[in-house]
Amino acid sequence: MTAVHGRSVDVPTPDGVADAYVAYPDDGAAHPGVLVIQDGFGLRPSLRSLADRIAAHGYTVLLPNAYYRHGRAPVIELPDFIDPAERPEIFQQVFPMIRELTPELLRSDADAYLDWLAASPQVAAGGVGLTGYCMGARLAVLIAAMFPDRVAAVAGFHGGPLVTDTPDSPHLTVGNITAELYFAHAGEDDHMTAEHIAQFDKALEAAGVRHRTEVYEGAQHGYTQADTSAHDPEAAERHYRELLALFDRNLHQ
Repeated sequence: MTAVHGRSVDVPTPDGVADAYVAYPDDGAAHPGVLVIQDGFGLRPSLRSLADRIAAHGYTVLLPNAYYRHGRAPVIELPDFIDPAERPEIFQQVFPMIRELTPELLRSDADAYLDWLAASPQVAAGGVGLTGYCMGARLAVLIAAMFPDRVAAVAGFHGGPLVTDTPDSPHLTVGNITAELYFAHAGEDDHMTAEHIAQFDKALEAAGVRHRTEVYEGAQHGYTQADTSAHDPEAAERHYRELLALFDRNLHQ
């Protein structure tokens, strides 16, 4: 594995400054850019470690604090090990911030993140990869639809909701997407039922989007997140294999 350099950075946005973490191979070369979209718990050490692992494979990875309008990370106090059954109040704190991320704000933020990557000397020219977790998978689909000329690959893990009855449902936006998509749903996940998955797949197929979706049977919503009670080591390793293969296919010119 390549040695990685990681540091905190500030990304200017129309609404202020988003604090973020960037990681890249410590070899002095420019590498394809990757944008990591957080889960609901936000920017924290375990996500920085995830970014480091992607970077070690040959990518420059930007991990922004999506809740920056509420302060620098950590925006809420989190235990080292997150068990929502023991700390249900965490959801009460994050849900309002999740709901605030409207498509309009997301477009503004994502434009700033993509501009930052494009301007970085550590980032090679070409399309960017996105990977999102839980709510981040939903946001990654919307970003890929908003910026089809800038996003070359999108992965989503235990994501949701990807199919809703609102006009801004991600499955209704996929007609704009030119990237290749890989989505790995948790087998135990009320956020994405079998019906939701089938509807999402049908929308991708109708739009002609290159994609593959899988269900990781037995895995819980949140299976990639090493600092949570949902973590599934086998499913998490599978996620890394599929994610890096997707990026390797699409991001190297």
